Amino acid sequence: MPNTFLTPSIIARQALANLYETTVMSQLVHRDYEEEFVNRIGDTITIRKPAIFEATQFNRTTGIVIQNATEGSIPITLDKFVDVSFAVTSEELTLDIIDFNAQLLAPAVEAIAQRIDRDILTLRSDIVQRTGVAGSTVTGVTGTNEWAWDNPRVVIDARRVLNQRNVPPTDRNVVVGPEIEAQWLGDPLFHQADTRGDTEGLREANLGRRIFGHDGYQTQNIKGPTGTPASGQPNTEIGVAFHKTAFALVTRPLVLPQGAANAHVESYKGFALRVVMGYDQTKKQDVVSIDTLYDVKTLDPNRAVLIHGVAA
Repeated sequence: MPNTFLTPSIIARQALANLYETTVMSQLVHRDYEEEFVNRIGDTITIRKPAIFEATQFNRTTGIVIQNATEGSIPITLDKFVDVSFAVTSEELTLDIIDFNAQLLAPAVEAIAQRIDRDILTLRSDIVQRTGVAGSTVTGVTGTNEWAWDNPRVVIDARRVLNQRNVPPTDRNVVVGPEIEAQWLGDPLFHQADTRGDTEGLREANLGRRIFGHDGYQTQNIKGPTGTPASGQPNTEIGVAFHKTAFALVTRPLVLPQGAANAHVESYKGFALRVVMGYDQTKKQDVVSIDTLYDVKTLDPNRAVLIHGVAA
């Protein structure tokens, strides 16, 4: 019986399923995706911000008020071109997709997923609203922060700020690192909890319960400071409470390379991966290349609040 080789389409479908299941931040932010192919890295496209409407008092004399959606447009340059390529043997290409996935594909896609999540987390630098120091204040809103970063009730302070910014109460999340998670899980608030989450990645990252109106998650991609922070600078991990529309992940499918017969693009729910298979004549080995093109953008910094301590 002849061997049945894995094809780019089979690999791409499994890779995309892995990516969808293992990302954390990518699942929590606004995703913009269209089926238009991008010709090259660095192309600038325009994305629409989620629409905002205003509820008005109906007047029977004047009739209804037709509103133009206040959604706005934002230019974004697609310059994050992430690739994982690895050599495979003929024996590995004849594996069942389940075995191939366990040995090679899952670790490769995990690297891509972690890279995307880290890139989304860089958007925290756009946020100036901060909680985590009792007695501090947030510019532009009233009230004083009541809780320290290591107490899960600090999310109450973040909630207050988001409420004062008129942020919708749904689709709110709070994401922290291992250090903050360890502090929070020691609180009685978490001793009785039911697990939540929609995908494997979210279930594994979920802290186990809603936290004062937010779904809580932990990611190892949030790191603490490496040196000794200067006075007034964060001296802990920097968590973030945010609405889904605070940040955006923008993806577009890549064109299939000219002359590459063994290539396939797969897309699903705002994610797109390209798989190209070829032969490296210099090393005399088959190569599987998995790549994706995307960028990240802050849509509204007022819809996010940082959570961290501050060096004295």
